[in-house]
Amino acid sequence: MKILYLLRHAKSSWKDLNLDDFDRPLNKRGKHDAPFMGKKFKEQGILPDLILASPAKRAKKTAKTVAREMGYPESEIHFDKQLYATSATSLIRLLQGQDDEWESIMLVGHNPELTLMSNALSNQYIDNLPTTGLSCIQLNVNSWGHIEPKKGEQVIFDFPKRYL
Repeated sequence: MKILYLLRHAKSSWKDLNLDDFDRPLNKRGKHDAPFMGKKFKEQGILPDLILASPAKRAKKTAKTVAREMGYPESEIHFDKQLYATSATSLIRLLQGQDDEWESIMLVGHNPELTLMSNALSNQYIDNLPTTGLSCIQLNVNSWGHIEPKKGEQVIFDFPKRYL
């Protein structure tokens, strides 16, 4: 059994429209939600074996903040450009190439790719993975190379507005 955590970056700022999309930082809500959700994930016993994150500023900050709150070493986060401006199909191929020593992997990235990926792999349809939202999918495989569409079971769907 493999466990996949799909975490969308926290809410980002659109304050400076001259910034390249890659360089957009978190806004005030994002800076609140990332540590808050990291604490919630820790309470739920979530601690992935590997965190792969987009190197975009907002995703990088989200990954580091959530990791710190969960007790995952920030220095062990792998930043991969393949998680930025990609497709759900490319993300699935990226996962299929991961070492089977990892029982659980968290991808920290962007929409629409993460929503599409959750829907492709899971038995549950979601309209949207909200910012700092998490879709956790249990995959009934022993190898990342064997993941297939619609063979997973969504066991967690969590996001900040659930706690308001």
